[in-house]
Amino acid sequence: MPSNATRLLDPSNAWTWIVPLAGAAWLVALTLEVLPADAGIVRFTSTLLLGGVVFAAVHHAEVIALRVGEPFGSVVLALSVTIIEVGLIVSIMLSATTGSETLARDTVYATVMIVLNGVVGICLVVGGARHREQTFRPDATATLLSVIGTLAVITIVLPNFTSAAAGPRYSQVQLLVVSLATIALQCVFLFVQTVRHREYFLVQAAGGTAETPSNRAAAASGLLLLAALACVVLLAKWLAPALERAIGAARLPIALVGVAVAAVVLLPESISALRAARDNRLQTSLNLALGSATATIGLTVPIVGFVAIALDRPLVLGLGTEDMVLLVLTLFISTVTLATGRTTILQGAVHLVIFAVFLLLSFVP
Repeated sequence: MPSNATRLLDPSNAWTWIVPLAGAAWLVALTLEVLPADAGIVRFTSTLLLGGVVFAAVHHAEVIALRVGEPFGSVVLALSVTIIEVGLIVSIMLSATTGSETLARDTVYATVMIVLNGVVGICLVVGGARHREQTFRPDATATLLSVIGTLAVITIVLPNFTSAAAGPRYSQVQLLVVSLATIALQCVFLFVQTVRHREYFLVQAAGGTAETPSNRAAAASGLLLLAALACVVLLAKWLAPALERAIGAARLPIALVGVAVAAVVLLPESISALRAARDNRLQTSLNLALGSATATIGLTVPIVGFVAIALDRPLVLGLGTEDMVLLVLTLFISTVTLATGRTTILQGAVHLVIFAVFLLLSFVP
């Protein structure tokens, strides 16, 4: 078995550094207009590279997560996802494209629904099918769900019921205070997760332990992770106008842009969470999934809010009626599912049904 220091040079893992470098070279060629940007083959290749770079980011984030251990590994992955999401939303906002004022709302809502229903659902189904019944610490999930529920309601539900500004939005003063409050809550949560009650989020023992990467391997993965994240943001930004045009041409809701952004940025953590559930490490799986939703709301909305205030851009945050109903149902079912510390395939099936309805309403409101 190769040492940790030389893992990244193993032929089986060579793609994890070749793909990000290829993505960077491709972006340089696009920027210098060496390649015809509007050519179909160029867009197709860009899409393939985007997917490959995302998978490379998964690998390097997992190396770092193994090196720092839980719960810090989950924090690293959650922050990586948030960086990608904020970069995409802000770049699209600054381009002043159609529907950019609702992109933050649509992306945050899609993130919550994808995580709590899609990711958690498939993890519980896969884990339940393979291990019958899985266990986790309910005090950890209760902490995560309380933060997610609070942040979701005050950021994308409450704006519908305020009167200081017209429409489903906050006034600048309200947006500033809510943004600061969400950042404060996110900071308290990180303190609880990593210091005060770290034991809540520790991984339960499962049959076998993963080899811990060396400092050298983790440092190399850290640099490659940063390169991969940058490539994901820039490639997705370059592909966003084509995606919007395709959605418009198909006469589909513009909210699908937010769903697409959320799906892209959640892919790394979703794969990691699925692998953990398959390996009977449900605590790690839930830490990754719920942690990403917490970081998304707690950091994305405030940063986008600050940008909107600084540039005097409109920012619509309030959800529609049908979306609010589905969000409340999701929070309720998630509380029931994750309250006992034990899960089976049935709970996963319930979440996947709600996720299917979410997808239906995304395409056919």
